[in-house]
Amino acid sequence: MEPLAERLRPKTFDDYIGQEHLVGPNAVLRKALASKLIPSMILWGPPGTGKTTLANIIANGLDRPFYSLSAINSGVKDVRDAIVSAKDTGMFSTGNPILFIDEIHRFSKSQQDSLLGAVEKGIVTLIGATTENPSFEVISALLSRCQVYILENLKKDDLIRLVDNAIKEDKILKTKNIKIKEYEALLRISGGDARKLLNLLDLVVNSINKKKIVITNEAITEIAQQNIALYDKTGEQHYDIISAFIKSIRGSDPNGAIYWLARMIEGGEDPKFIARRLVISASEDIGNANPNALSIANDCFQAVATIGMPEGRIVLAQATTYLAVSAKSNAAYMAINKAMQHIKKTGNLSVPLHLRNAPTQLMKELNYGKEYTYSHDYANNFTPQEYLPKEISNTTYYEPGKNRREEELRKYLKALWGDKYNY
Repeated sequence: MEPLAERLRPKTFDDYIGQEHLVGPNAVLRKALASKLIPSMILWGPPGTGKTTLANIIANGLDRPFYSLSAINSGVKDVRDAIVSAKDTGMFSTGNPILFIDEIHRFSKSQQDSLLGAVEKGIVTLIGATTENPSFEVISALLSRCQVYILENLKKDDLIRLVDNAIKEDKILKTKNIKIKEYEALLRISGGDARKLLNLLDLVVNSINKKKIVITNEAITEIAQQNIALYDKTGEQHYDIISAFIKSIRGSDPNGAIYWLARMIEGGEDPKFIARRLVISASEDIGNANPNALSIANDCFQAVATIGMPEGRIVLAQATTYLAVSAKSNAAYMAINKAMQHIKKTGNLSVPLHLRNAPTQLMKELNYGKEYTYSHDYANNFTPQEYLPKEISNTTYYEPGKNRREEELRKYLKALWGDKYNY
């Protein structure tokens, strides 16, 4: 029997729940489908947000041949075979066949290169689905030929609608007497993933062998713990585990960090995804408390990309333990957040005249750059002048953290600026 998520897969945008910014009235994909002008595209979003469903709806709406590959188990030969088939069938169809590639971020450069010609010549309309930022994972030549559409996490109301709709519309569930007393555990355990949510609902319903099925948080939790593998078939506690990993590093626990690293490696997580998160953590959680952390993390990413697995696990372990035992500071992270929030309140303030570039005579006559003083012409390569717009002069964004390295920076800045900033 098909899983509940497959039985309920929408066939049209009208049946689709969520992603209103893409499929709602006058939204970009709905208008594109109505006009029959669908570009090649990358659908980027978390698991279970409807990427595969969108691809199916588009193909059905255009009445075009539809080819589907998964990057997990497809190679260059599979891509080329699909393109040959698409080319043959395209001669007898009203438009380019749709080639859907799930988890396109897992394709190597050579696999992605094998798609380029077909996309450029219009042999296929490519729809790629990815949970990772395509700027990092899709080659630029291919990315430049695709529109990128971002899918958002489903809202609580959307998820509840999915559950209620399943009970009313599914050919099997609607024959049962089901009452949902509590939704919280369903939503929490599925983590906002619509596919997991529906498969968990199906599991719970089939596990309660009663004429009247009452679904409570307690019942859901008990059944889910006993049958975790049945609804989480890929072991994808993707976001929970990476969260535990980063929080262990932030909390200076190398043992916790190594454990969650091992869980990800054993679960088949993309090592480049882990390495990227280490680079982020090196700046967000360590920053100027230990500037070497960013170099270590970046070197780790490069090494993992070069040597791959299984040896890459050693490099990941070294970087993980280094970051975990390093001094911590989120001062740089807080500084950019504070500045961006301030900009939203103050708007686009003018650049002071003395800081402006003056490449033309007119700009020089308007005093662009006239009062600027070149720091390297002064003792200690410093001269006090205003670098912020006049309206926000003396505003402090960066406040050095309380660690040995940044305490030295605090003293240095205080010696330069005196009481101008809050150091």
